[in-house]
Amino acid sequence: MTYHVTVIGGGPSGLMAAIAAAEQGVETLLIDKGKKLGTKLAISGGGRCNVTNRLPEEEVIRHIPGNGKFLYSPFSVFNNYDIIDFFEGLGVALKEEDHGRMFPVSNKAKDVVQALLNQLDHLGVEVRKSTPVEAIDYGEDQHTIILKSGEKIQTNAIVLAVGGKAVPHTGSTGDGYAWAKKAGHTITELFPTEVPLISNDPFIKKKVLQGLSLRDVDVSVLNQKSRKIVTHRMDMLFTHFGLSGPAILRCSQYVVKEFMKGHRPVTMEIDCLPDEKQQELYQRLQKESKDQAKKAFRNVVKGIVPERLLDYVLELVAISHEEKAANISNAKLHDFVQYLKQFNVQIHDSQPIEKAFVTGGGVSIKEIVPNTMQSKRMNGLYFCGEILDIHGYTGGYNITSAMVTGRVAGMHAAWESMG
Repeated sequence: MTYHVTVIGGGPSGLMAAIAAAEQGVETLLIDKGKKLGTKLAISGGGRCNVTNRLPEEEVIRHIPGNGKFLYSPFSVFNNYDIIDFFEGLGVALKEEDHGRMFPVSNKAKDVVQALLNQLDHLGVEVRKSTPVEAIDYGEDQHTIILKSGEKIQTNAIVLAVGGKAVPHTGSTGDGYAWAKKAGHTITELFPTEVPLISNDPFIKKKVLQGLSLRDVDVSVLNQKSRKIVTHRMDMLFTHFGLSGPAILRCSQYVVKEFMKGHRPVTMEIDCLPDEKQQELYQRLQKESKDQAKKAFRNVVKGIVPERLLDYVLELVAISHEEKAANISNAKLHDFVQYLKQFNVQIHDSQPIEKAFVTGGGVSIKEIVPNTMQSKRMNGLYFCGEILDIHGYTGGYNITSAMVTGRVAGMHAAWESMG
């Protein structure tokens, strides 16, 4: 038999594509090489599944720095609010948390995955798991998918939803890039985004601050001229290898892009007290030191930042624990304040793409029709999800992009396959 639509890949975009195709009443096949579908969904949001984000469309697109503007067209067909309605229609009640993130009320990712699987079943989608694809032969009117088992599958349209190269244990190991190239597509340079960063700075090597998290700090990436490329205010974490945590993950792609230009190491600057200007902080501490002249300076400034960081900075500016506030020179106070406002860490590398949450780069969006997700290079070929050169920050943005592009790809593949 010949299928109308075959979706390769059972992640968020593939599940959406298969459901959207089957809703149009066409013979739909979903194949995945893994034993389970929706693996990435099941681990997203710490196992609670951050389904989408409720922020206004403009804001959502702003949080997708990797070609987010491409999504205006698909969003006009199906957007983040439609995702919410879709899941609530399947009986998955959602709730909103900080920054617009939407989660199932049950806090269980498996409820989201199960709802999608039930819908595939209800729509009569044929699902084949543990079915790796060896190759694709593209034809004029039909395509042939050759499985590793040697079996050949005939289909009118193919939706490639195989993911990128990040989080490979979920099955996204970059298989799809070769199939896209074979169809005449350009793959832009792949790089890790939302990835922890590695530093060889002595204090990191000595694990001085390992395990220390800083709350609501400004983290910036500096260019070669020490100008800020980007700043994010969130939490961050010092680790045994370098830096991690939300602010770092969000800044990481800008660091990696500097590496790609041949700039290494890249300086990251942490402002531990972003609500107070440097001069104001200096004057405030100067006054407090005068008012409490007999006290040890360390006790005057205690609590301004976490204790381990405070002790490390005092050591850097050579102020002992016992030194009285009255004896601190203006020069030392100035240095102390500068470290709190501009704590610099040299980043020498990032963790590999396999450790990243999201793949940067992929199938060039210039070769995709935005309102249908169809290939401009090959009839009956559609792309969706992370195989595309689109990437966002964590917080429901990548899943939104995957589900929206999946929905649009599946719908249009079905329409074309009937044509």
